[in-house]
Amino acid sequence: MKLRKSMSVVAVAAAFGAVGVAPANAATAGKVTVRRDGPVRVVPFTVRDGGEALVSLTAAAPGVSWGRKGAESAVVAVDVDGKHVTDLVVPSAVPTARSFALGSLKRGHHVLGLRFSAKASAPAARSVVLSRPAVATPRADQTALRYAPVVVGRTLAALGDPYQNARTDTPLIGWHEELPAATPGHRVFEYSVVWSNEDGGTDTPALMARWGRSTDIEWVYRVEVDAHGERVPGSDVYQAANHQTLHFTGTYEGDHPLIQTCTSNNNMCDQVTKPAPLRFFLDTTQTRPADRAREVLMDRNAWTYPVMAQEMLRENKIENPSDPATPLVGDQRTYLYIEIKKQTGAATGTGSVPGVSVGVRLKGDPKTLYRSDHAVPSWSIERDVPAATTVELPAGTKLTDVASVEAIRQPIGAGDNGAPATVTAINRAFFLGADYLPQASTLTWKGEVTLTADRPTAVLTG
Repeated sequence: MKLRKSMSVVAVAAAFGAVGVAPANAATAGKVTVRRDGPVRVVPFTVRDGGEALVSLTAAAPGVSWGRKGAESAVVAVDVDGKHVTDLVVPSAVPTARSFALGSLKRGHHVLGLRFSAKASAPAARSVVLSRPAVATPRADQTALRYAPVVVGRTLAALGDPYQNARTDTPLIGWHEELPAATPGHRVFEYSVVWSNEDGGTDTPALMARWGRSTDIEWVYRVEVDAHGERVPGSDVYQAANHQTLHFTGTYEGDHPLIQTCTSNNNMCDQVTKPAPLRFFLDTTQTRPADRAREVLMDRNAWTYPVMAQEMLRENKIENPSDPATPLVGDQRTYLYIEIKKQTGAATGTGSVPGVSVGVRLKGDPKTLYRSDHAVPSWSIERDVPAATTVELPAGTKLTDVASVEAIRQPIGAGDNGAPATVTAINRAFFLGADYLPQASTLTWKGEVTLTADRPTAVLTG
């Protein structure tokens, strides 16, 4: 969804220079520095047309690194007209484009307040540089933004203090998808979040094999709206503990439900901690393209990959030295990040449904087959949607070293129900560079190969 700057960011006038509030004068209007021991910085803006508002900016925190204990992040608390709206966790000294929501604002003059959160920030964090802050409203349909949830940070005592999401499992990005509704003219909106990792749930080697990343991705809230864009009463649900789908019975801020991350694997509760130590009002204007895996949202927000990798390193979850012969997670720059499209056919007998795994052979060693599932059946891909996985390879491997990519039918559990699995595409394949950012994907494939119990493997490329 394209945005237009229907609101303007204006230099702060001297009238805003009250005690404890530092105005951003004309010389610094394009760059605001928020300091640990400094006052609140304010940016006034004017809303020309009322509606759901977003802020875009570039954020950097000198001396901060998500990969270093005690320096994980700097946190900026964001207020609108004196009300706490969201928090911005800045996990890097590298300037990174970010955006977040402010909720519904009326036409007229408003003030954006930016305050360094000393309680939430790591000890090493001293300041945050915010460049070119701009407020905007969507050009067209605002329905998806109107019902986007506010995610309250996790406060589980066993996993840290109430500000733990500033150091672990932090929400990175959000998006929405529009799903079919049973009632003609109605629409269903589902909202999802990418967290930097999960402290519980699926273990990391299985995450890399089954999902192609060590972040956690979950849908968090779903709502049906009628033909006029109004919420259908009783239609909204959320993903609760143990991945249950429960009806939302909590509170709203306007039309925005308040939900809280309340489990170690990032499931939600609809009763939240008050006051909320951390709030994440994510920009949910992004959506997943048809026939692509959810991980494409990470690809399009490439900064999420270094954060993913740095959390793994800081929490000592990386095998050293990396060895592709073991199932332990190695240096995440040694993995081929690959997305395939496959479909499972009808069963011909009794037993378990087969999954699909990906194998890679290299030009210098064509006899060795490196497998995404490390030969663990339950680590193969079961879902019939475009699916991401990873294949660990020797350090230094490049796409030009790949001799072939193969698909492998892998029964899961006892027996085999005989169902075929048809693979029709490789949508992308890339390595992470030295900076953990995704490199160009130059390996794709379209075709059709059917894997059966009699012929369980097929070469896709090579």
